[in-house]
Amino acid sequence: MRAPLRLVLAVLLVGSVTSACGGSEGTGDKGYVAGEGLITRLAVEERKKPGEVSGTTLDGEDLSLEEYDGQVVVLNVWGSWCAPCRKEARLLGAAARELEPDDVAFVGVNTKDSSPEQGLAFERRYDVPYPSFFDPSGRTLLAFHGTLNPSAIPSTVILDRDGRVAASILGEVPSEQTLVDLVRDVQK
Repeated sequence: MRAPLRLVLAVLLVGSVTSACGGSEGTGDKGYVAGEGLITRLAVEERKKPGEVSGTTLDGEDLSLEEYDGQVVVLNVWGSWCAPCRKEARLLGAAARELEPDDVAFVGVNTKDSSPEQGLAFERRYDVPYPSFFDPSGRTLLAFHGTLNPSAIPSTVILDRDGRVAASILGEVPSEQTLVDLVRDVQK
């Protein structure tokens, strides 16, 4: 093989490896970026409040995260069409029930579904015990710029009692216990 051809192949190989490690994967034919369950914890001094998070729930009620001032809040981004969302739905519900006595609130953000009925059917099927914003455009996620990739579904953010982003899971929640432990760590 001639030297110039080897150089071109080496550059192409390095470019493909670099792009795969850069986290800028495309959505493929899924229409969303599948996360890998990446958990991030922020030290107290690094935490920041997201922008305003308010809107209409799947039930047509007005909801704002300000209603949960003073509580730890677990915000889960999901879609009824998303296989990892279906897989984690029951464990999120179980964690919400377990943490409710500890004054922890759960809120969902239903995104990219075309109608509230799809989200409501999902909530009934998986016995989701908390409200979800209906946000087909993903507008709500803009409040978490720098924390969440608006295309990474599912994603979960934990807000501390001061309403600041304390932790996140990009991708499917690995287990109920992982989420419970992460929330209890934020409560400290």
